[in-house]
Amino acid sequence: MAPQDPFWKTKTLEAMSRAEWESLCDGCGRCCLHKLRDEDTDEVAFTDVACRLLTIETSRCADYENRRKWVPDCVKLTPKRLKRIDWLPPTCGYRLVAEGRDLEWWHPLVSGDPETVHQAGVSVRGKAIRERDAGAFEDHIVRWPGQPPRGKRARPPAETPTEKTEGDEDP
Repeated sequence: MAPQDPFWKTKTLEAMSRAEWESLCDGCGRCCLHKLRDEDTDEVAFTDVACRLLTIETSRCADYENRRKWVPDCVKLTPKRLKRIDWLPPTCGYRLVAEGRDLEWWHPLVSGDPETVHQAGVSVRGKAIRERDAGAFEDHIVRWPGQPPRGKRARPPAETPTEKTEGDEDP
């Protein structure tokens, strides 16, 4: 029997259940970094300043269910809003699926492990600064949130062949 394709390859964003939709978030925290938009050019500049609710060590919101109570301008992603948002990182699961691309190897839905997003160097862990420690956001403009990761961590770990010992048989 052939394995069934995962839901993100077979369903539209609009057809996904809430649980499926929420699971598209890879937990990188990049969307929770403050962004600055130039009034004249409409260009977005990324900062390394985390929203006050983002727990940098985990790259997760400290109060996701009530986040809009604490941060009224927090954007609730929906399939409709996704079409108009230009600041999601290129690695974002929502963005990838909306663009008809597959999820990356480190996405927890692919790897089965929420730590791979950190191991691949995609998350804000170790890269972001707390809002209350930042000072002027303009002093914290960075490029990495708007770029895919580079280097060896951006690739899946190489599988090392296991050595056979006497008596081992191929299945």
